[in-house]
Amino acid sequence: MIRSHFGLSRHPFAIDEDATLLEHQQRHFEILRVHNHQGGFCVILGEPGTGKSTLKNAITRQDPRQCITPVINRSLHTCPNILRLLCAALKLEADGNNHKCEARLIAEARSLNSKGKTLVPIIDDAHLLPAEALHRLRLLLEDFPKNHNLILLGQPALNTTLQLRPNGDLKSRVTYSGKLLPLAADDLTEYIHAQLDACGLPHHTYTEDALHLILRSSEGILRAARNLCTATLIEAVRDQVRTVDLKQVNAVLMQPHWRHDTTGEPLPPPAHR
Repeated sequence: MIRSHFGLSRHPFAIDEDATLLEHQQRHFEILRVHNHQGGFCVILGEPGTGKSTLKNAITRQDPRQCITPVINRSLHTCPNILRLLCAALKLEADGNNHKCEARLIAEARSLNSKGKTLVPIIDDAHLLPAEALHRLRLLLEDFPKNHNLILLGQPALNTTLQLRPNGDLKSRVTYSGKLLPLAADDLTEYIHAQLDACGLPHHTYTEDALHLILRSSEGILRAARNLCTATLIEAVRDQVRTVDLKQVNAVLMQPHWRHDTTGEPLPPPAHR
């Protein structure tokens, strides 16, 4: 609908697995690439929508002849299920008990190492992993060749877990940690303009007032900005206009998920006299 209305061959603000990294994402990527070859235990933190998935996709696109990057996206599991998901990601048999799965994983890691390849397991949404599963993974990786790199991607709650005293063995093994922060207004403007350039739309597709409202409403969150820009383009199609103005942005911001509605929240307890 958007492509037809604006005469485009590419969907604007599309979610591409091969999307170009932004400057702050590229900085983390370069550091992670060093740890991939030297061995490490890396933690990347960020609020939802700050670009962790884009960074993950960039890591998985590394040369498969040198770097094997199995990804676990379903981290709401116990350690036995994580082991089997790792086996599945590496195309290994997942039958048998935990010990057999661990033995297969260790053998595969050593086999890859003997071929000059590096193993870089990635666990997304790692803040949802039970602490017990993290400890078991740490023990398993002790038997891996030392050039592997485990990368945990998660929300800031993951760092809270690592700071707890019982998890000191995990924290002490972290070789690099970084945080993807919300973007400043200038950086987010540059991102929006780059997306418009990629699909062939002029920058003035968004009026100055509309762009400022989008920047303010998205609060520097990439995913929010992308969703808001896409939704306003849909409103422009509905209104049969080729420029997004305050009318279209406000129409989107009236949707319930963009508004903080306190009417459904519980009342505060009465004050004691």
